[in-house]
Amino acid sequence: MEEFLAKHADKITGTLACFDRINFKGYLPLNWAKAMEKLLTDHGLLIKDFKGFVAAQSQRVVEHAKAFAEEAGRPYRYLYHNLRKEDAARDIAQRDGVSEGLVCVFAAIEPCQSFAMVPGKGRPHLAVRRRKCRHLYYYFIHSELGFLHVRIQTWFPFAIQVCVNGHEVLAKAMDREGIAYRRIDNAFVWIEAPEAAQALANRIGRRPWLRLLTPFARTVNPLLGDILGRRTYYWITDPSEFSLDVLFTSRAALAPLYERLMHHATLCFSAEDVLTFLGRKLHPAFAGEVLNDYKRRWPGTRLKHRMKENWIKVYDKHATILRIEVVINRPREFKTRRWGTRNGQRVLDWYPMPKGVRYLPLYAKASFAAVRRYLDALAIVDDPAPAQAGLRALTRRVRRNGLPPDPERGGLTWGEFLAREGDVLLCADLFTKEIWTSCGLQRACASARPAPSTVPPRPALEGEQQPAGKASSVSISWDGPSGTTAGRRGGRAPLTRSPLFHACVSGWGGRCGCRGGAGRLRVGGGCRRCRGRGRWRRPTSRGSAIHPPRA
Repeated sequence: MEEFLAKHADKITGTLACFDRINFKGYLPLNWAKAMEKLLTDHGLLIKDFKGFVAAQSQRVVEHAKAFAEEAGRPYRYLYHNLRKEDAARDIAQRDGVSEGLVCVFAAIEPCQSFAMVPGKGRPHLAVRRRKCRHLYYYFIHSELGFLHVRIQTWFPFAIQVCVNGHEVLAKAMDREGIAYRRIDNAFVWIEAPEAAQALANRIGRRPWLRLLTPFARTVNPLLGDILGRRTYYWITDPSEFSLDVLFTSRAALAPLYERLMHHATLCFSAEDVLTFLGRKLHPAFAGEVLNDYKRRWPGTRLKHRMKENWIKVYDKHATILRIEVVINRPREFKTRRWGTRNGQRVLDWYPMPKGVRYLPLYAKASFAAVRRYLDALAIVDDPAPAQAGLRALTRRVRRNGLPPDPERGGLTWGEFLAREGDVLLCADLFTKEIWTSCGLQRACASARPAPSTVPPRPALEGEQQPAGKASSVSISWDGPSGTTAGRRGGRAPLTRSPLFHACVSGWGGRCGCRGGAGRLRVGGGCRRCRGRGRWRRPTSRGSAIHPPRA
C-alpha cells in the first residue's frame, strides 16, 4: 500500500479507510419451530390457534407504526410498486427540512422466513416456511449515526435489520469535532484534516453498538416486554462493507491510471491471487468459486474479485476517488486471532471470525488487511499519462496534416527519430483508444496501400538471417518520403504513404480475428484455420522486439 501511494504521491491528496454500509440484523430466540410452539404454550394456545394469534400480533405492529408516524407528524406510505426507498426518503427529508428524528415510514410486501402449520402424526405442528408479509421501513436521521433505516417484518419471528452507513457516522463525528470536509453522496472528495478524520473512522468499529441498536428495536416492535416477555434481540453483522478511498487531485490525474489498473487486475490477477487478497491459500480441499467480474456501466467501470460470498470491488467514485471495497457476507472464511474455547480450555488462537456485533473491529482489521494486499499488488502498474502525453505530442501534427516535412523533425533521419522516441512508443498503452496503437496506426493509413503485385520484397538487413517459414515477432516499418518501401507486414502489401509507421506482426506474435478465432498468424499474414488474412489482434509480449527501418 505504501509503495502504491509513494509511486503516485504527486497525484494523491490523501486516503480514508472507513466502513461503508453495515447491516445489523437482530433475531429473537424464535427462529425455530419448537421455540414458536413454546411461545404458544406459554400463552395457553394450541397449534390450531397459531394463525389467528400471529395475525393479531402483526396488526398490532402495523398500527403501532401508523400511530408513531402520526405522532411525529411524518408520513406513512404504502408502496404498491418498486421504488428506491432511500432516495425517496432523502427527498422527503430535504423537502420538509428534517434534520433529526423520524423522516418517514414505508410499508411494502416482501418475502420473509416465518412459520406455517402442517399436518403431522397424531397432531399438527409448526414448520419453517418462506412466505410474504408486510415489511416496515423506518427512516431516521440520528444524532450520532446520521441517515439510516430500520426494517422489521410484521410476521413472526419479527426479524429486524438496521442499515447504517459508516461515512454518515464519520460525517457526524467530524461535525462535532469541527473538521471541514466536502462530500458527494457517501464519499468525501476533500477533508481538511485527513489524519484526524482517519482517527475518527477507526473508532466506528469500537462503538457500543449494542447500546445504540437496542433502542431501535424497542421503537419499532411494541411486543417487546409484552407478549414476548423477557426475550431480547441478538445482533449480528451481515453483511459489512469496508472501503479504502484514495483521493486524487483531479479527473485527469485518475482517468488514465484507472484504466490501466482495470486492465492489469482483469488480465493478470489469478484465482490464487484473489484467495491471497482475501486471506486464504489455494488448497486442494477448497470447495468454492473464485472469479473476476468486470462490468462497464455508466458512469464508469467496476471490477469485482469474488471468492464464494466475499469479494473485493474496485471502482472510481465521482471520477476523482479510487475506491477499493471489501464486502464480507461469510465471515467464517477469515481466520482471526482471538480468545476461544478449544478442548475445554480458554486459549488464544486462530479461529473463524464470528458474526456477532461485538466482533465488528475484527471485520475492520480483516478488511483493511485485504485492501493493503490488493494495493500492494497494484503497485507494479505505472501511470501511462506521461507516455500518452508524449505520444500525443508526436502524433498531433500527423493526425491533422499528414506527414510533417523534414525540417519539423529537427533534421533527423527517420532511423534517428525512431531511435530517439522509441521509449515513448514502447510505453504507449495498447489498450487506450485515444492514442495511436500498433493496430490503430495500421488502420489509419490503410487507405494508401498499393496492389500486391507492385510490391518489391523487403531487403534483408545487414547480418540478418531470416529462415524460411519464420519471421520476427514485431517490427516497425516505414515507407520513405519518395514512396520506396523500407519494410512490410508479413506477406501483405506495405504502405507507401504512412502517416508515421505501422506494426508488423508475423509468426506466433498475433492471432487471427476470423470466425474460427484460434489460428495463429503465419508468414504471409495468413491463418491456419481460415487461410485468409483475417483481422489482426494484439500481439503477445513474449519475445517482441523493435527493428528500426533500414536507412
